[in-house]
Amino acid sequence: MQIQARALLALFFAVTMMLPVLHAEAASKQELDANVKATLSKLYKERPAARELGKKARGILVFPNVVKGGIGIGGEYGEGAMLIGHRIDAYYRTISASIGFQLGAQARSQVIMFMTSSALNKFLNSQGWEAGVDGSVAIAEFGAGGSITTETAKAPIIGFILDSKGLMYNLTLEGSKISRIDK
Repeated sequence: MQIQARALLALFFAVTMMLPVLHAEAASKQELDANVKATLSKLYKERPAARELGKKARGILVFPNVVKGGIGIGGEYGEGAMLIGHRIDAYYRTISASIGFQLGAQARSQVIMFMTSSALNKFLNSQGWEAGVDGSVAIAEFGAGGSITTETAKAPIIGFILDSKGLMYNLTLEGSKISRIDK
């Protein structure tokens, strides 16, 4: 039990020390707005089926640059915006921490589409929403011809993860805590 407490304490300090560095690089409101739109355009260009889902979505949360890094203990941080009706409604941050074998850093983009009003309202009314706890996010899977698989298309919340090379698979958003911020 004492070892677990020490590990949690070490994790807390590692993430706490890492956040100011990541937050210091946070974009201005105007930069973030432009990056949100560019990220969504990139997704739609790579996967036209995602554009069709986007048209049906009640809200789309876009994190253009989520930075993850660590040495044994890691953390992840990014800022983004919620689009409702093609307009930016509010700004959010995503944060997570992890323990395990890890070394290095990476950046990626995340797009989360809320397909139902109830899923969107639950998110909007939360004081801090955690993927996998407050709502399951189905990571988009594509079938033949680039279409979204039937199971993914039925999900109330659909996630897309992109890196500099394009759409990424076999990743998760589980454990990411998303909170509203002022910009």
